Amino acid sequence: MGRTGTVGRRALLTAGAVALAGCTSDAGGERPKAPSAAERAARAEARRRLRSVATAEALRERYDAVLAAHPALSARLGPLRAAAAAHATALGEGGTGAPVTPVDGRTGQTAQTGKTGKNVPAPTPTVSGPSAPPVAADPAVALKELAAAARKTADTHTDALLDAPPEYARLLASVAAAAAVHAYLLTEGGRG
Repeated sequence: MGRTGTVGRRALLTAGAVALAGCTSDAGGERPKAPSAAERAARAEARRRLRSVATAEALRERYDAVLAAHPALSARLGPLRAAAAAHATALGEGGTGAPVTPVDGRTGQTAQTGKTGKNVPAPTPTVSGPSAPPVAADPAVALKELAAAARKTADTHTDALLDAPPEYARLLASVAAAAAVHAYLLTEGGRG
């Protein structure tokens, strides 16, 4: 009988040890680690690029809305709209994985224009849904509103320079300057 009691205690201790080990071990493997500094920087860079693309896309959508409401302005606004679309594409390159609207808003088709024969984005307006920004019925007022949107875009890109890495800051500065030129061309540039 002495032997049976010893085996019983050992079995009980072994079962208890197994149960205790099962309660304390992590069945899912390693616990998730906090992101490294490099991962945090990469995520911040991706968020910065997404915000910049969204800002540039908003200006392009504004051009589309004005062109849809005032097709007579297409000769004046077409090249500026194409530049705004190119800015959105350039700002999105380099790792966001963000879908950027094609240059004509639908298919990415281009139109032959100018004496150089270069392909430039077709200035076809495509905004017509409920997300289209409201456009003034008077073309002069619509141009002033578009100039204000271009100024706001320039200011937003300029503000983003503060925490951008050097290479992206140069691109942001260039796009901000271009948006400021758009604002000038939409107001003062049309007076002469």
